[in-house]
Amino acid sequence: MALNGKVATESAPSNLNEEMKGEYRPPFGGSDESKVPEDFIWSEKFEASELLPVLDVPTIDLEKFMSGDKSYVEEATRLVDEACRQHGIFFVVNHGVDIEMMGRVHDCMNEFFTMPLDVKQRAKRKVGESYGYTNSFFGRFASNLPWKETFSLRCVAAQNSSAAHDYVLDTLGSSFSHHGKAYQECGIALNELGTKIVELLGLSLGISREYFKNFYKDNDSILRLNYYPTCDKPEVVLGTGPHTDPTSVTILHQDPVSGLQVCSNDQWYSIPPNPEAFVINIGDTFTSLTNGIYKGCIHRAVVNSMNARKSLAFFLCPSHDKVVRAPEELVEKSPPRKYPDYKWPMLLEMTQKRYRPACNTLEAFKTWVQEGKALDTGSTITAPSA
Repeated sequence: MALNGKVATESAPSNLNEEMKGEYRPPFGGSDESKVPEDFIWSEKFEASELLPVLDVPTIDLEKFMSGDKSYVEEATRLVDEACRQHGIFFVVNHGVDIEMMGRVHDCMNEFFTMPLDVKQRAKRKVGESYGYTNSFFGRFASNLPWKETFSLRCVAAQNSSAAHDYVLDTLGSSFSHHGKAYQECGIALNELGTKIVELLGLSLGISREYFKNFYKDNDSILRLNYYPTCDKPEVVLGTGPHTDPTSVTILHQDPVSGLQVCSNDQWYSIPPNPEAFVINIGDTFTSLTNGIYKGCIHRAVVNSMNARKSLAFFLCPSHDKVVRAPEELVEKSPPRKYPDYKWPMLLEMTQKRYRPACNTLEAFKTWVQEGKALDTGSTITAPSA
């Protein structure tokens, strides 16, 4: 298992190795990395530090939870409930996901992100779409650009779906077949983990463990590979700016390089990496489903001058025909009903085409829907000025 940032090429087909011989040019300011382009510089109010206190986050043993041990189930649901009401993040261990498989996925990430730019751009993400490769979201954002590259793949829970594998082959070619297989296998495993997570969240909220399990049974989710290059002036850039995920539940696996930070009670904290664990954080769609009882996790990613960082995120999303509506029993616990009914593609469209996800995305979306703009494809909504 290679999680040290080195390129793994031993198992790669020979023609893939040939493609790797091209010169890799970083997309972040050319050859002189000491000169950070103005579009990447964030204002002082967003200035971040690598040296932060560590957030006290509960670690849940999923194997014990799934075993049905009554005392542990009660303890786990209590800890998760407290965490999700306060900041929206917790860890899971003994989760059933093969760590060696995750190592193979990280090997593929190493290969992909160190490819020449023209190879990666075969899978270039189009404006308004959710899948494909992008660096810094050029063309989508005009300022405060994130210091990162991403590669996003569709993961459909439907039986026999091979969406991730097919996308890799269709865009990057057959020499990347082992990538497609690794990402597809990973998507299936994290989808299964997601089922366990929403069972845990249902019980934590005091409702049936089956409620969210059934809601997400036919989910249409996203697997995203993140790469954060080094920067000679990390204090003026951000790998990802402060935001909540518009999706439902994020399952994150980090490499050994630190960089994830979370805001709790207006204070930023560090979330140290643990390759044996997954980070779970609540997104806006799940906040809607809980009628605001559980908070969307406000987080950001910082970079450093010494080591590039990678992470892998599985964004659990409902199927496109599901109506996002909190069950009555949760509305009764926190009246009145706080969010309009909607379908996930409506929120996805707003965040892809009309609004840059930030810390108040859900409230902006609520206003957008209530004003009827969700039905007007010509409408626009912008993020608050940075």
